[in-house]
Amino acid sequence: MAQQLMTLRTPAAYAGVASYARTHTGDAAGAAYLALGVAYQMDRRYADSAMELRQATLRSDLLADYADYLGAVSDHAAGNEAAAEALLKGFDDKYPDSIFAIDAPELEANVLLAMGDTAGAQKALASVEEDAGDRASFDLTQAKIADALGQTAQSLQLYKHLLLHHPLSAEAEQARAKLTAMGAESSLTTEELRSLGDAYYNAGRYELASEQYHALARNATLEPGVRNNFAVAAAACDWKLKRLTEAEAMALPDTNDENGARRLYLLMELARDRQDDTAQQQFVEELERRFPESPWLAEALFSSGNMYLLRKDYPQAVSYYSYLATHFPANKNAAAAHWRAGWLSYRQGLYTEAAKIFDDQIRLFPDSPDTAAALYWRGRIYELEEHKPAYAAADYRAVIRTYQHFFYAQMARERLTALGRVEIVSLPELASFHVPSIPHLEAMAPPDSPYIAKARLVANAGLNEYVGREIEADPDSGDWSALAEAQIYASFGDTFRAMRALKRALPYAASAPIHSIPLVYWRILFPEAWWETIKTESAKNGLDPYLVASLIRQESEFNPSVISYANAYGLMQIEPSVGRMLARQEGISGFRTFQLLNPEMNIRLGTVYLKQLIDHFGGVEEYALAAYNAGESRVADWEAAGPYHGMDEFVESIPFTQTREYVQAILRNKEIYRSIDTGVTQETQNEAAR
Repeated sequence: MAQQLMTLRTPAAYAGVASYARTHTGDAAGAAYLALGVAYQMDRRYADSAMELRQATLRSDLLADYADYLGAVSDHAAGNEAAAEALLKGFDDKYPDSIFAIDAPELEANVLLAMGDTAGAQKALASVEEDAGDRASFDLTQAKIADALGQTAQSLQLYKHLLLHHPLSAEAEQARAKLTAMGAESSLTTEELRSLGDAYYNAGRYELASEQYHALARNATLEPGVRNNFAVAAAACDWKLKRLTEAEAMALPDTNDENGARRLYLLMELARDRQDDTAQQQFVEELERRFPESPWLAEALFSSGNMYLLRKDYPQAVSYYSYLATHFPANKNAAAAHWRAGWLSYRQGLYTEAAKIFDDQIRLFPDSPDTAAALYWRGRIYELEEHKPAYAAADYRAVIRTYQHFFYAQMARERLTALGRVEIVSLPELASFHVPSIPHLEAMAPPDSPYIAKARLVANAGLNEYVGREIEADPDSGDWSALAEAQIYASFGDTFRAMRALKRALPYAASAPIHSIPLVYWRILFPEAWWETIKTESAKNGLDPYLVASLIRQESEFNPSVISYANAYGLMQIEPSVGRMLARQEGISGFRTFQLLNPEMNIRLGTVYLKQLIDHFGGVEEYALAAYNAGESRVADWEAAGPYHGMDEFVESIPFTQTREYVQAILRNKEIYRSIDTGVTQETQNEAAR
C-alpha cells in the first residue's frame, strides 16, 4: 500500500494507508504514518505532512529520526521555522547513528538562516563540514551563509564553485539565479561559461547548451575565432535538436581549424539526413583532405559507415570503417568500426580479409565488447574456410571461458559439439582470454543486523531511496550490502528494484560461471515472478516459459507498472493498439488499456502475441524476437538480405544495434535461467545425498 501511495497518491491510496496506521501499533503504525507524511510532502501539503510525521514519532522510536528530519523538511517548506528548529536542535545527540547525520545540520542551518540566526546557521553547518564531502546542497548552504554575513566576495566564489562543479544539479540553478541577481554573471570567465555549455552538451541537455553557446557567440568582446567556436558548438546543439538548416550551417565561417572541421561534419550529417549521397561523400572527402587528423573526420567516417551499413552497401561501409580504424586507432569508435569492417567483409565472402581483421581485433582490442564476436567468427573461418578444426576449437573455448553466458558462448558450444573430438592447441594470442576474477560474495546477510531491520521497516513505508543508505551504514556491510538491499525489495514484491540493485553490484555476472556466484544472487538477477502465470500461458501457446521470462526481463525488468517512452505497457511491453487487437482475439470484452498493467493480463496477451510472431516466421525464435523489438516488416527486410549460413549470421547481421543486442540478451537470459534451475536441482540432490 505504501509503494502504491508513493506512486499514485490517489484518495484511495491515502485512505488505505491511513486505515492501516489507525489499526496498528508500534513500528508498523509508525511506518504507515511515515508513508503518509512523505506522500503529503510530495503533494506539497506540508501542514498535513508535518502532522502525520509527528504521529510517526509517537508510534515508533526506531523511525523517530526519519519522522523528525522529514517533519523538519515539511515545517521548513511551510515556513514554520520554529517547529522545524525544535525538531532539529540536538538531532545528532538524539540520533547519533542516523543516516541523516549530515543532512540534519545542513537543514538546520537553512532553518536558522530563515529565522535570521546567521551565527547559529554557521555553527550548525561547521559541525559537519569535515564529513560533508562534495555535496551541492552543502555548497549552496555555505554560499547562503556567506551572503547573509555580507561576505559578498566569498559568497560569489561559493556560488560560482557550485555552478561550475555541479552544473547539472538543482542547486546549480539556484546558484546561477543568485549570481544573476547579484549582477555577477559577468564575473564568469569565457572558459567557465564554456565549461557550463560543455557540461550541458555532454549530458544531452542540448537546449541549455544551445542557449549558453549562442549567448557566447553573440559576445562582441570576444575574438572572432572564439565567437566562431561557440557559434559552431551552438549549431551542433541545434542539429541535435533537429532544427539546424543547411543554410545556417553553410553560413558558419569556413575556417582552417577545428571549427571548420566541425562545420563540415555538420554539413555532412545534414546531407546524410536528406539522403544526398553526393554531398555526404564530398564533405567527407573534404574533411580527409583538409583535416586528416581531426576527431570530426573520425565522427564523419563512423556516421557514414553506419549509413551505408543500413543501406546494405557493405563495400562502401567497409571503406569508411576501415579508414577510421586505421587512422584513428585511439578513437572511441575505433574498436566498433574495426569489428564492423571485419564482419561486413565476412558477409561479402571476403574471408581472407575478414580473418586478418578479426586477428587484429583480438590483438588490438581485447577488452572491446565486440571481441567476443571476433573470436567466434575467427573460429568459424578456421573451421569452414581454412579447415583447421583445432584452431577453431581453441577460439571457441576462449569465447566460452571468457564470455560464459554470451550469445556467442552458446554458439561456440554448439560448434564444439559439431566438431567432435579435436586436438587441443595453444594459441598465444588467446592467452589473455580467461575466466574473469569474481570477488567473494556472502550467500547470506546477517539476520541480526539492526541496520537491515531498520532498512526493512523503511522499505515497508515505501521510502526506497533510503534503503541502501541504511544498509551501507552498517560498518560490516561491504560483502553483503547489495544482497541485503535486493532481498528487502524482493520480500515486498519489488522484483525490478531487487534486480537493479544486484545488476549495479554485479556487472560481471554475464561472464561468471553459475557456480562462482551463490544461487541466491542468481535467483534475484533472473527472477521467476508470476512464474505460475508464465508457465500456464506459455503452455497454452506452446512456448518455452524460460523464453517468456527472458523476454520480460529484457523488456521491463519485471516492473509491471512501467510505461515506455514509446507508450508500451507492462511486463511484456505491449502497445495499446496491439493489446486491443489481442483482447478481441481472446474474446475479452470491455478491454481497457490500463489492464495491460495487470501482470496476469499482460502475460496472457503477450504470450499470444509472441506465439503469433514465432508462427509468422516459421517457428524461428530469433526472427520473432527481432520482430518483437523492431517490427515484422524490418525483420522481413533483414531476412531477405541473406542468404545466411546459420542463425548466428542472421543475428550478427541485424543492423540495429539495439535490436541485435536485444535478441542476443534474451537468448543469453534463457540459457542462464536453465543453468540456474540446473544448479538448484544439483544443489538439492547434493543435500539429499549428504
